[in-house]
Order: sequence, then C-alpha cells, then structure tokens
Amino acid sequence: MFTDKLILRIPGPTPIPPRVQSAMNQPMIGHRSGKFSALFARTAERLKPYFGTKQDVYIIAGSGTSALEMGVVNTLQPGDEAAILVSGNFGERFAKICERYGIVAHRLEVPWGTAVTPELLDSFLNEKPQVKAVFATYCETSTGVQNPIAELAQVIRKKTDALFIVDAVSCLGAVPCEMDAWGVDIVVTGSQKAFMLPTGLAFLAASERAWSVIEKNKSLAFYLDLKAYRKSLADQTTPYTPAVSLIFGLAEVLDMMEEESLPAIVKRHELMRDMTRAAMRALGIKLMAEDAYAATTVTSCDPQGAFDAEAMRKALTKHYNITIAGGQQHLKGKIFRIGHMGYCEPLDVLQVIAALEMSLHKIGAPVELGAGVKAAQEVLIAHV
Repeated sequence: MFTDKLILRIPGPTPIPPRVQSAMNQPMIGHRSGKFSALFARTAERLKPYFGTKQDVYIIAGSGTSALEMGVVNTLQPGDEAAILVSGNFGERFAKICERYGIVAHRLEVPWGTAVTPELLDSFLNEKPQVKAVFATYCETSTGVQNPIAELAQVIRKKTDALFIVDAVSCLGAVPCEMDAWGVDIVVTGSQKAFMLPTGLAFLAASERAWSVIEKNKSLAFYLDLKAYRKSLADQTTPYTPAVSLIFGLAEVLDMMEEESLPAIVKRHELMRDMTRAAMRALGIKLMAEDAYAATTVTSCDPQGAFDAEAMRKALTKHYNITIAGGQQHLKGKIFRIGHMGYCEPLDVLQVIAALEMSLHKIGAPVELGAGVKAAQEVLIAHV
C-alpha cells in the first residue's frame, strides 16, 4: 500500500486538485504589488456567480468561522436580539458568537437530523418580533441536513425587516445559491470545502439592505471590520495581509469550476449524494436526513447499534487509507459521515462504499459484500 496516499472523504478539508497545488507553489509576489492587486480584484469578481449576487465578495484571510463572526459583529450591537436556527453543531456556533458579543440569541432548535421548516420559522418569528437578524446554516454538516434557505428567506421577508445571514461554509460552490433573488442579506463560506483549497480563506457577500445597517453601526471588531474590507476592495486590495498563495490557488480553482460549469457541478454533487444514500439503504444503514432535506455534500449515517461506527472508521483508515468523519457532541461514536464534495467524482464514491463494506466485514459486522456498490452503480448507470 502507498502509505502516503491518504484519501479524505470527510466534510472538509477536502482533497486538493494537483493543478491547484501546483498553482499555490508559484513564487511569492508582493501582496501590495500591481500584479497581485489585479489578480485579487479579478478573483473576487469571479466568485459572484457562486453566491448568486451582483454585490462584491470579500476575501478574508481566516477560517470559515471568521466570516461567521464577521456576519455577526458588523450587523448587530450589544443588546440587539437575533434568531438562531439551530439544526446541529454549526447552528449552535452562530448562537455562541452572538452571545460572546452581548447579543440576545433566541434559539429555534430542532432535533438533530431534521431541518428547520418555513412553518416552524413563521411561528417562531411571531413570538420574537424584535429580532434584527436571523442566522441559519445552509448545510449542517454535523447531521447531513440541508436547510431550505430559499423558503426560509421568503418567510423572513414576509414577517420582518430582520437581516437574513446564512452560513454556507459546507456547501457553497456545490449547491444552488441565489442570494439576490432569494432575498438573503449575507452569505459566508470558506475555502476548504467545495472550493477545493486548504483552510485559510473565508468569503462573504452582503446585500444593500445589510450595508444600510452596517454603515450605521459602530464596529465591534478591528480585523473583521467589514467597512475596512469594502474600502480596500475598491482599491483592489485588502486592509490586512492577504494569503497570497491561497489566492493563486483560488484563481486556479475558479478556472476548474468555470470549465465544468456551475450547473454541472451541482448535478455531480446531487449524483454523489444519491449514490451514497442508495448504498447505505442497500446495506441497511439508517440515514439521518430525510430525502427532501438531504445535503448534497455530506451524508450522515446512523448504524443504530448494528455495528460499532468507530471500529468501522478505524478499519477503513488502517486497511484502506480512507478517512471518513465521526459524529459530533452527543452523536460522537454513534454515527459516521461521508463527505462527497469538491475534488470528488462518482467513481470516488464507489471506492469509499466498497472499502466501507470490506471494513464492516473486517470488524465482523453483518454485511452483504457488493450490495452497497451495486445500488450506487445502478444510480450512476441511470444517470449516465
């Protein structure tokens, strides 16, 4: 076995394409040079279609969480009220950020594995008329649930003047996002998921409605002051040192994505989701999310005691050098999650399913070898 050939099938970080790695290995250039400024401005402009916006997209040297925090600190002030839609671990992160800044966080919590529906949100907003922002997670990677952002936005626009701020870290670039058309005010994402880069970049776009609030607020942040990023982008630069090599890589990623086209990227991810779900059903493994709200970038699976999820994951890594994710918080050790996003294609899904079946066999779990692979193949053949 090639021990250096680690295969990542987790919901981020995701594998990096060789041509992107090569692009990031370019010689360093000055981050305030004209050459870099032109590259930076052009790259930021090319991000707009993935957000579905005509607004500027800001590139921050930081993880996805930095953009989540930026969405909070620039739109709200201490004492303001916010509604946080919590369908898993990352919805809760929004609440924690709000509370750290003295913002009153009203949680709309649903059981892990279920989505926040428009009906639930409508009732919740009736009880919380003072909220100035609603925070939601597009793809909740801890549960494999994809929340219906377009429908939730309709409810918010009908019921309130609150801003709608969406964490799309684990799906943007792999799912439809029409920020302007849907009426979403801020969308944030990160580099290490569908954008096929290392961790280290965050992206944020804000609507005119959001800017009307941001401009009036006293900034609670220094490094994450969005007004500073807006001023700098007008000069084709950033207020603080950018991650030059990651921008080289991002430009190459956008070349790849434009070559494939966004509609084709979305279809590829939907196909990989359907293959994975068909395989798990054929193996008798419960899926956490129902079909209507199943994430296209990660599938969460619950063995429900039929076998040891952690033992299977360890066997998968030990024998086949494939890494999949476990559960978080109260689901730790109970579930497993398969990432299928970014630099990943249907044949990669067949590989991980075949190895998963063999890992189950190695730990003595009841498994019909080939059953999951066959089910996934049938989905792929029907698509092709």
